[in-house]
Amino acid sequence: MPTPPDPSVLYPEVAACGSLAAALRVASADRLGAVPVTSPDFAPLLHAAVPSTLAHRGPLEISAWSHERRWSIRGTDLFQGLPLVDGLTDDLAEVARAARAWHDGAALENIRRAAPFVHLTGRFEVPDHDAARLTESEWLGMRQEAADLEYDWQEPYQALIEAAYAEPALRALYPFTSHWALRFSTTTRPELTPVGPCLAAGSDGTYGLGRGFITPDLGLFTTAREAVALAVHHLPPGLGPITLDS
Repeated sequence: MPTPPDPSVLYPEVAACGSLAAALRVASADRLGAVPVTSPDFAPLLHAAVPSTLAHRGPLEISAWSHERRWSIRGTDLFQGLPLVDGLTDDLAEVARAARAWHDGAALENIRRAAPFVHLTGRFEVPDHDAARLTESEWLGMRQEAADLEYDWQEPYQALIEAAYAEPALRALYPFTSHWALRFSTTTRPELTPVGPCLAAGSDGTYGLGRGFITPDLGLFTTAREAVALAVHHLPPGLGPITLDS
């Protein structure tokens, strides 16, 4: 990979301001007002953060790309550390609009209205950390992620996620992925408690099911529905409601 150019070459206006935080404030045309914006000492031209007035939201993380002139954002919930919004843009003024809306506690949909480059991950906010709602939110986020994929195996992976979601016994569990293999937990993040088998969509259009991670020792199937049906069969009995991590 070629050496990235000096940040001051890609972002001369940011270098002139001394930091991305300062440049963001200039680009906002006073929209940020007294909103605190900070940049780290280790890379002030490439990173900035804007806190939220909502206690359950983490700071909006703003990063500049090193090989191409573009900024990315990521806004997470504090409890699980999972993104609620993200996005890419080459317009710093748009970033400022998103930052202001995130700071002010605007609804996620309204943040996107304020700055259309903002991408909603599908997750919704659960300020009270209700385990069932966190599970529902994560399923929606996983389904959105599968729908947004641009890889060759997007269709089989999405089919697997949708087939698993259609099964009530699996939908009641907290879903998570590791190397794109679908797994399940009886507790929410940040501390997962894996349970049951592991499902994976292959690049050849087959679907594997295994007791361990990825290895399809329980079989390979031509449809996601077949693999999911057997996964339900291999769930341990007596699983109760999802709980917060212990």
